[in-house]
Amino acid sequence: MKQYQLKKNNMVNFNPPLMATKQVINPKVFSKIIASSTLGLMILFGVISTICPNAMSQNNGDNNQLQQDSESTQKSLFIAYPSPNHQTTSDRIFFIGTATPEAEVTVNGKVINERSRSGHFAPSFPLQIGENIFTVRHQNEEIILKITRNSNQPPLPIGIAFSQDSLTPAKDIARMPGELICFQAIAPPNANISVLLAAQTIPLLSQSQVVNLPGNLAVLTGDNQPVPSAGEYYQGCAKAETPGELGQPEFKLSVRGKTVTQKAPGKVTILSPTTFEVAEVTVEEGVARTGPSTTYSRLTPLPKGTKALITGKEADYLRLDYGGWIKADETRIFTDAAPPRSVIRSAIARQVQGATEIRFPLQVPVPITVEQGDRYLTLTLHNTTAQTDTIRLDDDPLIERLDWYPILTSTVENEQAVRYKFYLKTDQQWGYKLKYDGTTLLLTLRHPPAVQSGIVSRYKPLTGMKILIDAGHGSENDLGATSPTGYPEKNVTLIVSKLLQDELIERGARVYMTRKAEEDLYPKDRVEMINQQVPDLALSVHYNALPDYGDALNTQGIGTFWYHPQAHSLAVFLHNYLVEKLDRPSYGVFWNNLALTRPAIAPSVLLELGFMINPYEFEWIMNSQEQQKLAKALADGIVEWVKSSE
Repeated sequence: MKQYQLKKNNMVNFNPPLMATKQVINPKVFSKIIASSTLGLMILFGVISTICPNAMSQNNGDNNQLQQDSESTQKSLFIAYPSPNHQTTSDRIFFIGTATPEAEVTVNGKVINERSRSGHFAPSFPLQIGENIFTVRHQNEEIILKITRNSNQPPLPIGIAFSQDSLTPAKDIARMPGELICFQAIAPPNANISVLLAAQTIPLLSQSQVVNLPGNLAVLTGDNQPVPSAGEYYQGCAKAETPGELGQPEFKLSVRGKTVTQKAPGKVTILSPTTFEVAEVTVEEGVARTGPSTTYSRLTPLPKGTKALITGKEADYLRLDYGGWIKADETRIFTDAAPPRSVIRSAIARQVQGATEIRFPLQVPVPITVEQGDRYLTLTLHNTTAQTDTIRLDDDPLIERLDWYPILTSTVENEQAVRYKFYLKTDQQWGYKLKYDGTTLLLTLRHPPAVQSGIVSRYKPLTGMKILIDAGHGSENDLGATSPTGYPEKNVTLIVSKLLQDELIERGARVYMTRKAEEDLYPKDRVEMINQQVPDLALSVHYNALPDYGDALNTQGIGTFWYHPQAHSLAVFLHNYLVEKLDRPSYGVFWNNLALTRPAIAPSVLLELGFMINPYEFEWIMNSQEQQKLAKALADGIVEWVKSSE
């Protein structure tokens, strides 16, 4: 499951498609049980499919133990999800569980008809706003679940008042002189709304046809259409020219002869155009975004040392003069005599081991943007003016040609930039790295891996390649997706990763595993391993689940996820190859902003190899022979993709 930006509920920037299942279910993992001592018990309970000794793997002993972790091993009725007092904003919910197949299971008196051979089930039920009580019965057992559905709409105003938490700015903001500052409120219909800010009164007008966009998770269930907003929205904007703190905007509501006032939570400040606050990136890769929160899209990371003028603030985010936003705690803020600007003259390229390195000498480490395309890569140096006459680029195994051109502006205040376009000799790109060495930017473009040819390649076609395998999740604090029996994703990802490791080594590859047993690794730990190991390919192995509004019973299949264009071909190829060779359903190919797809040093792909929550697919997932087939097909697919990329 794609839980790569958060693991223990305390990491920011979590963009998981399946948060609902994973955060609620945190079952205590049973002690490892020897298969021979529990086999009869498992047959009795009808969940023999949870035991799959894998004799074909070099890691057989470990895999046998991993197969045993299931909370249902001592119960004839077991509900893995949701928890007894689950809360959600979804209009429906699925129940994931298992029971002995010989006897029926009912929910509020209605029989669950669709169950797997081993008795697993995953029906969905509609939810009303408020408490929903479900009684699940099986033979003489009973489980009562209280599911509370909360509204996902902002609360409507009661009487003559503003809707709770609807006034903006909700947090302190700072803007440049003359920049638009916009205000919003939810209030009763036909009201007169205005805002008082620094002796300026700004009218707010009612906005018709305001819609809400669903979250990014909606694309995973195919339901990503806008929905009308509840309540009456009022909006208005104004400009302020005088630097200084303007305080909290005061909203005024008048309707039917009555008037109420209320201040917005956030203060407004106008920055000085002649006092230059500068942010310097102090972390290895500053996370740049399109806006001031983790809900906004990522931009090219800013290397340590990057400097830029601060042109706006919102809560704990800073807006930099090239347009990106960054968290203040990733920077050092200081006042300088002038905005950070640089000229660039010459540039030089040279070959280093396995790569081409291009050096761009600058006066100041400026913000950068990278764009990859078909047979090209572009690098943009912001806040930079060209004085270039000479660039050295010898005949290179990777770069066909380098072109550059300036991006000009009509005023000194607006940023200028220089864009470099590298035309490449190969369709496939194998990774890049950016860093500042003082004020010189180093761009390293990796060459294709030196895969050996001749007789060796016939029998060991991946000789010369280094492949990193990340077995998703990995501890009692990070179980991953939960199955109908309570068996955790973390176990099967490790089983299949070890099998894949064996298959890749057999084909000549050097393999690095981010974990070989139960290890408590954060996503950032795994990303650091990729950057340190510099593999030719990075594969993160996972199994899937769904948000509450998904259809757990009818959703199956292989899914692959990519972020950088250099990984797109691999993601598509492996998806199609596995679907065809294993005769599995297709869940799809997704561009997705995940921690384990973001490394730029190598093509990095996340694999969702099936749905843990689907009663039928779970039995396929746990079949030891199918696990071996899956690992072999993955290894064969990598071989075929590498051949096609030469």
